[in-house]
Parts: sequence; C-alpha cells; structure tokens
Amino acid sequence: GLNFIDLMVRQGNIDNPPKTPLVPGFECSGIVEALGDTVKGFEIGDRVMAFVNYNAWAEVVCTPVEFVYKIPDDMNFSEAAAFPMNFVTAYMMLFEVANLREGMSVLVHSAGGGVGQAVAQLCSTIPNVTVFGTASSFKHEAIKNSVTHLFDRNADYVQEVKRISTDGVDIVLDCLCGENTGKGLSLLKPLGTYILYGSSNMVTGETKSFFSFAKSWWQVEKVNPIKLYEENKVIAGFSLLNLLFKQNRGGLIKRVMDKLLNLYNSKKIKPVVDSLWALEEVKEAMQRIHDRGNIGKLILDVEKAPTPLMANDSTETSEAGEEEEDHEGDNENKERMPFIQ
Repeated sequence: GLNFIDLMVRQGNIDNPPKTPLVPGFECSGIVEALGDTVKGFEIGDRVMAFVNYNAWAEVVCTPVEFVYKIPDDMNFSEAAAFPMNFVTAYMMLFEVANLREGMSVLVHSAGGGVGQAVAQLCSTIPNVTVFGTASSFKHEAIKNSVTHLFDRNADYVQEVKRISTDGVDIVLDCLCGENTGKGLSLLKPLGTYILYGSSNMVTGETKSFFSFAKSWWQVEKVNPIKLYEENKVIAGFSLLNLLFKQNRGGLIKRVMDKLLNLYNSKKIKPVVDSLWALEEVKEAMQRIHDRGNIGKLILDVEKAPTPLMANDSTETSEAGEEEEDHEGDNENKERMPFIQ
C-alpha cells in the first residue's frame, strides 16, 4: 500500500526518520513463505495482509505475527494491501475516539482518498449519519454517492456546511492541518470532536522547503484550553503507526481488524483501489498522491511489469503546489499510465 505518510517520510516531515538506506512502506499483502519457531495460527501458504514498521515495499517482508491477519477468501491481494491502514484508521477515529452514533454528522477532508472512502463506507453502517466531504472537483462525479454533501476542496466549505447545518457537525476528521485546524474547530457542535490525523498540506505546499513546512504550522490556530472548556469541544490526535509500533496496542488493533473483516464479509465495506503500479514506477505513483489525483488507494505490485513510457513523457515532476483542479484530465498528464481499477 502507498500512503500519504510515505510522502512525508520521503521529504523528512516526520519525527526521527530512520537513517538511509531504508525501504519505505507500512502495509502489504502476500503469501506466508516462512514462520518463526513459536508462531501459531498461521501456515506456510496462507494468504495474509500485514502492518510493517517500514520495509513493506519489497518482494519479501518480515514482521511480528501480531501485525498479520488472514485475508478473506473473496478478497484479492490488491484489496488486501489497501485494507489495513485506511480502514483501521477510519474505524478507530470514528468509533474509538469520536464515538460515532446514530444521527451524528461528520466532516471529512480528502473524501476521495483511501481514508476518506473508508470513512464514508463506515459511516454508512450507522443509521442517519450525515457525511460532509471536501474533494477536488474532478473527483465529484466518481464519489458523489459515497457522501451526503460534497464540496470543492477550494471552496469556503465552512459557510457551505453551516448553510446546511447551522449548528455545525459532531465530528471533524482533518488530514490537512494548517489553516484548516481553526476552521474545523469552528464547525464543531457542543460535545463535538475534532481529530487531527495527518498534515498533508505540509507535503503539497507551494515549495518543498522547510519554510513551507513551518508556514503550515504557523497557520495552526492556538488551541485555548479555557475556550474548549467553555464551548464543550474535544480536540484529539490519532496516529495508527505510533499506536502500533511505539505504544504497543497491537491487541487493540487486532480486535478492530476482526470487526472490520466481519463488515467486509457481510459486504458492508470494500476497499477502493485506484491503481496498480510496478515498483519501478514508484516515483510516478507518489506524484499521483502528491497531486491528489487518486480516488482510493494506490498499490505497488511486485509482480507487475512497468508500463511503457508514453510519447509525451517528461523526467520532470510537477511543482508541489500545482493542484489537479487546473487540469481535469489528470490521468493523461502522468508520465506512465498504470493499470487503473
């Protein structure tokens, strides 16, 4: 699986990045080739998906058994590689942190991305949940049925939400950071929960410099605890990788995965795969996420041969701040055309 956190690792926008050389990637699917002496519950030949603390973008991956889960019979390998990070993140935020219940409302940014689509699907399992989503305009036709109200990501979504729901929303899921933090808090109803789970604006700023990185944080509104108390609002953060690899909550994640696989088996949720890429095409795949061109998850497939270069290829990648809204034929502007699901 290719995730936004991989772009942050590449650009050094994380705490304590590992020393190079390193193999990126935090989730994968495949077939068990070997077992540790004490491993129980798995056999060689089992189809599995797993979390990995780096090193997932490889032909052979080693990870502790507590991070490994069997793949349902009717789930293919690309769906399995798209499943763990997005759906566990979405489930934990909605149900473990924000306590989503019937009749609530949710605002999710990047509604067309992997986590956004997982959030929309999980919200649909609870009666009468209203989902407000922001996404690039060219994605609206493809994802319009997955959310209740869809707004252009460059529009004044605060006013649009308040026009529909004057009180605001119960839950805000923010993967953007920057100026969106203050906007999200302003939209919360009393007893509402704002969850910061990423900072993609730091990667897709106008430049790839430290100053762009710092500017995103300067725009974050100072959170006043007294104001939170007076307004009855909750602000939270969520990092699945820290929960797994630094805070030793593998048991909790396994229970969540069991619930998610039950939802999958009952056909209530299904991972959305945007496209498959060869390992040699990782630069183009990362650029597609960087430009917010994907609908659902990008997958690196170790068995896929690279797509031949197109005649209009360029070795240059687009500038960090050039958003895809300016060219709706986004797929046509990529250097390679992957297999699109």
